[in-house]
Amino acid sequence: MPADALGVSRRGSGRRLVLVHGFTQTARSWDPLTSRLAERFEVVAVDAPGHGSSADVVADLPGGGAMLADVAGRGTYVGYSMGGRLCLHTALARPDVVERLVLVSATGGIDDAEDRAARRAADDALADSIERDGVDPFLEWWVAQPMFATLPDAGLADRRTNTAAGLASSLRLAGTGTQVPLWDRMASIDVPVLLVAGALDAKFVAAAERMATLLPLATVAVVADAGHTVHLEQPTPFLDVLVHWLATS
Repeated sequence: MPADALGVSRRGSGRRLVLVHGFTQTARSWDPLTSRLAERFEVVAVDAPGHGSSADVVADLPGGGAMLADVAGRGTYVGYSMGGRLCLHTALARPDVVERLVLVSATGGIDDAEDRAARRAADDALADSIERDGVDPFLEWWVAQPMFATLPDAGLADRRTNTAAGLASSLRLAGTGTQVPLWDRMASIDVPVLLVAGALDAKFVAAAERMATLLPLATVAVVADAGHTVHLEQPTPFLDVLVHWLATS
């Protein structure tokens, strides 16, 4: 694989869905959903920069978004959390490849410059800790965060396949604190967008509702009894929402 190419797995046939995971996950994190999706779609699951088979790929959010477009091509882009922020950059920079956009527990960025700088400093400190202490201690701390309290299986075995260097690079280059706020650019995204959040994740419900006021063709879906990792906490309701929206959008 070229140094600047992202690893992908492909299953099924039909309209293409490009799946992009969250921080510390890999393309395999989508496995609980891909079998059902592959019954009717071509499913392209991507290892984001710094993760999985793309552990050695170094990229910021705009660069990672461009890489997604190059490796996955035209289709519906589905991104969770960090993956949602990457897909949002793809939609803005490469509208030719994004037919539809699904953002799961995602955000347009941190508005306040001081808050953004504080988050960037915190992410830099976390990156230092990963390099100093290793992946396992960091992951134990990471999945114990309140946002994952309702996630029944953190998928630690898969997350542990990541490298300290890859995760640290991702935090420093693609963390929320590095993201230039994109709220004022959302009006330019003129494809259908599905915004999904868990009802127990108030911060990201609010982010979805805010994005819906800015995107020309947006639908908001709030999934009951789910927190931040909506698609893995409530996979059947999530898939029902996604498949119905794809059939009608």
